[in-house]
Amino acid sequence: MKMVEKIFENILWKGRLFVLLAVIFSMVGSIILFIVASVDIYVVAAETLTVYFTGAHPEKFHQMVVGGIIGAVDLYLMAVVMLIFSFGLYELFISEIDQVKDSSASKILQIDSLDQLKDKLAKVIVMVLVVSFFQRVLYTEYNGALEMLYFSGSIVALALGLYFLNKGGKN
Repeated sequence: MKMVEKIFENILWKGRLFVLLAVIFSMVGSIILFIVASVDIYVVAAETLTVYFTGAHPEKFHQMVVGGIIGAVDLYLMAVVMLIFSFGLYELFISEIDQVKDSSASKILQIDSLDQLKDKLAKVIVMVLVVSFFQRVLYTEYNGALEMLYFSGSIVALALGLYFLNKGGKN
């Protein structure tokens, strides 16, 4: 019976290496998001230069520029989520990353527990939602006082959420 237990535990322990699939593809997803966001910024910059050199200002040009940049920031934040997720899974299930321990740089990618990974991911995801909210607000048209009241309420709710997120992080 001891032999069967030892074999089973060995298989179970090596099974954790399947986490490498999530680590690898999270890194690939992160890289893709960084590239797409960078291309989006490049496109906005090229369109801006074209508008200023030709002298023709299309309707809602500033809204387009701000929306494009906010969209890129949103993609960058999602890329960071994928990056933190990838590093966290690797450190929790495979091995500690020696360069993180030896580095004097920020310890944001150092993950010691599943709760710490969830906390870091939650904070970045909330920021993604905040940026997405402002991107959607940019293109929303308000036709009445009630809609403006809803908009004001959503900003207050967002501010309260950020306040409690930061207050909870210090304890």
